[in-house]
Amino acid sequence: MTESAAPVPRPVPVAAAAAGAALLLYAVLWAGWVHHWTWVDVPDARALDAAQDMAARHGWWVTAWNTLSTVLAPAVWRVLVIVPVGLALFRRDLPLAAFLAVSVWGGGLVSQTAKHLADRDRPVTRMVEASGTSFPSGHALGVLVAVGALLVAYRHLAGRSRRAAAAGGVLLVLLVLLVGVSRVALNVHHPSDVLAGWALGFAWLVLCLVFYRFAVRGRYTGSTR
Repeated sequence: MTESAAPVPRPVPVAAAAAGAALLLYAVLWAGWVHHWTWVDVPDARALDAAQDMAARHGWWVTAWNTLSTVLAPAVWRVLVIVPVGLALFRRDLPLAAFLAVSVWGGGLVSQTAKHLADRDRPVTRMVEASGTSFPSGHALGVLVAVGALLVAYRHLAGRSRRAAAAGGVLLVLLVLLVGVSRVALNVHHPSDVLAGWALGFAWLVLCLVFYRFAVRGRYTGSTR
C-alpha cells in the first residue's frame, strides 16, 4: 500500500491543546447563553437587531444571504466530497478516503448530537425557515470541517507556489466566514451559535487529523513519523 500524499497534522500535544481550547470555548459559549451572561446575550441581540435593520432597508438582503447559505450548505459539501472519497478509493488510498469520509460525514452526526443536547430555540425573528435547534450552528460546523478537511488533504496540489497556496487558503477561509455570517444575517442563528459551531467543528477536525495520522496512516505505512 502506497503512502498517502496528504500532509500529516502537527504533533499530538499541539493538536490536543488546540482541540482543548476549542472545546473550552464551546463550553463557555454554551454556559453563556444558558445563564444569560451579558457578554453573550448583548452581542447576540445587537447582531440580530442589526441584521433585521439591514433587511428592512435592503430588499436583496434575505435573498442574497439565503442563496449563499443554501449553495454552500453542509449538505452540499457532503455530497461533493463523494468525488474525492471515490477517487481516493480508486487509487487505493484508503487512509485519505477514511479521513475525508469520517471527518466530513461524521461531522453531520456531531452537529446533530450537539444540537440535541443543547436544545436551544432559534431566534423568533428568523427571516427564513430552518429545521432543528440553534446551538451550535450546523452550517458553521459542517462547512468548516468540510473545507478544512479538503484543504489539508489537497494543499500539496499548490506545489511550491506559496501565492497559490495562500490565495486558495484565503478563499476557503472566506467561504467559511461568509456562511457563518449568513446564518446571523438571516436571524436563524445567534452569533454565539456560529462561534460554537466553528469551535466544535475545529475540535472535530483536529480529532480526525490525529485519527488519520496515527490510527489509519500509521497502520498502512508502519510509521507514525
